[in-house]
Amino acid sequence: MNNICFLNSTRFWGGGEKIHFDYAIKFRDRGYNVYFAASQGNLLAEKASQNKFSVFHITLKNLSFLNPIKYLRLIRFYRKQNIDAVIISASHDTKVGAIAAKVAGVKKIVLYRALAAPVKNRFLNRYLYKRVFTHVIANSLETRRTMLLELTSITKDDVAIVYQGLDIRSIDDQEINQMNFEKDQFIIGNAGRLTAQKGQHYLIDIAKQLKSKNLNFKIVIAGTGELETSLREKINNEQLTNEVELIGFTDDVNSFMHSIDVFALTSEWEGFGYVLAEAMIAHKPLIAFNITSNPELIEEGKNGFLLDFGDTKAFADKLYLLANEKDLRIKMGDSGRKIVEKRFQLDQIISDFEKCIKQPTTKVTT
Repeated sequence: MNNICFLNSTRFWGGGEKIHFDYAIKFRDRGYNVYFAASQGNLLAEKASQNKFSVFHITLKNLSFLNPIKYLRLIRFYRKQNIDAVIISASHDTKVGAIAAKVAGVKKIVLYRALAAPVKNRFLNRYLYKRVFTHVIANSLETRRTMLLELTSITKDDVAIVYQGLDIRSIDDQEINQMNFEKDQFIIGNAGRLTAQKGQHYLIDIAKQLKSKNLNFKIVIAGTGELETSLREKINNEQLTNEVELIGFTDDVNSFMHSIDVFALTSEWEGFGYVLAEAMIAHKPLIAFNITSNPELIEEGKNGFLLDFGDTKAFADKLYLLANEKDLRIKMGDSGRKIVEKRFQLDQIISDFEKCIKQPTTKVTT
């Protein structure tokens, strides 16, 4: 296995795209020939080109599996570059990308699943998971559990678990540009797309409760998305413009994490809370709802707190506790750093991933 292709035609830059890019760098460092298949003009394709990767431009959407030209272009690309393994994550890439790989004779057709949602038990999905993907890998136990809620063609024993990794050394080497906040304010951070899934509206309710406690605080939310306008309206309507700030997208996540006191995640679900791990690198305590994969990163009372879903009062109470207990914040932050170093180091994760895809298959059932 020498030639690896990361197929990702997603138009925006998100966690999945960052994972593909980071993993591609590491596989190239290990001597593999690494290629990208990505949409022309998207940030992943641009970053790949800037870093001297060969990029094949293709755009895939939900109905692209009906377009034979898409298959033919990918088949020719796979064969021309003699691709040994193709790694796919986004659902809209799976049908064309995986079937084209099978026709082209690609030996390892790898699904790296990061979406903690059920795979529909449709004929095409059953065929893909049973007959096309040679390797099915989930990025957390929760992702594996939820993806199989409806799908009947494979079992959990057919799905390997490889957590997402972070290049901690590289992150530590980055220059930290502290953000300008009021000196004595308690800064609560949140980062992610402004979507219903990320649940930032809970933070506005939490801010109301913290304000009633006369705490000098600010909730800083990094990200953009379709709910930005409605969130701003709610912040204004609740008269919380001094307490909640939307700062837009930041590509300097490490500086953001080092500028806050605690990281608060209000997502309704997460396949793998990558942003939690980023906060752990910066020695920050965590607070999140006790749902999906959050317990796989947060050890209750050790590096943070896990709360019943939607309980904004308990959420506010824990934030108030941490605001007044600096020693506890430091202790939890240091514990989180040790956890991320032990479990989510990128080099070790890449070794686990490499070992997994070198096997003939992850499947145990036929």
